[in-house]
Amino acid sequence: MTTEPSGAAAVGHPDEPHTGGLAERLNWLRAGVLGANDGIVSVAAVAVGVAAATSRTGPILTAGLAALVGGAISMALGEYVSVSSQSDTQRALIAKERAELAEMPEEELAELTELYQAKGLSPATARQVALELTEHDALSAHLEAELGIDEDEVVSPWNAALASAVAFTLGAVLPLAAVVLIPEPWRVGLTFVVVLAALAGTGWLGAWIGGAPRARATARVVVGGALALGATFAVGSLLGTTAMG
Repeated sequence: MTTEPSGAAAVGHPDEPHTGGLAERLNWLRAGVLGANDGIVSVAAVAVGVAAATSRTGPILTAGLAALVGGAISMALGEYVSVSSQSDTQRALIAKERAELAEMPEEELAELTELYQAKGLSPATARQVALELTEHDALSAHLEAELGIDEDEVVSPWNAALASAVAFTLGAVLPLAAVVLIPEPWRVGLTFVVVLAALAGTGWLGAWIGGAPRARATARVVVGGALALGATFAVGSLLGTTAMG
């Protein structure tokens, strides 16, 4: 029989995320992977579409830079608005729970007891657990049991917006550099290769972060990117032929 040293915190398996701030870190990673993937696809699609219509580097670079700047701002704004709504809701729920604990502590204790009974504890054990958790940190106990949230893990919209904008820009630079720097005879074909390889990387990374099947996630992203590039290339070719005619 083994015992833990006095005062030592109980921990799970070393590869499980038991440390604080998990929601915040996952939010950063999610926004970053999504932003990079969107930057690769959207800027590559614009650049390839223009490259299909003209072989001149100037128009391709102008269109690509415009797509990069506009896309980065759009991603940041969208992420900020989305996460702001989420964090505002979380803060409102926390404030409501704090007020209820101050105004009706006995009712809240009874509610917490019922929640632990519903999880399978006996009435006596549920009552004892509720009492001890309330004495330790009543607000955290109620937030976790009732709402499944942590007061310290309310996500930051600014962090999510910044991660999205930076990731979008980093993702967009790769296809833009490829379509501008690769010589004209091989420009579109090699850009396709570079972009699809980059998408495979972001798809694999996203699946690895989320613990999802990597092959399926990677294939999904690559196929979607290929369809986007093919569609814009077809539009650019059609418009370029029409303009020349």
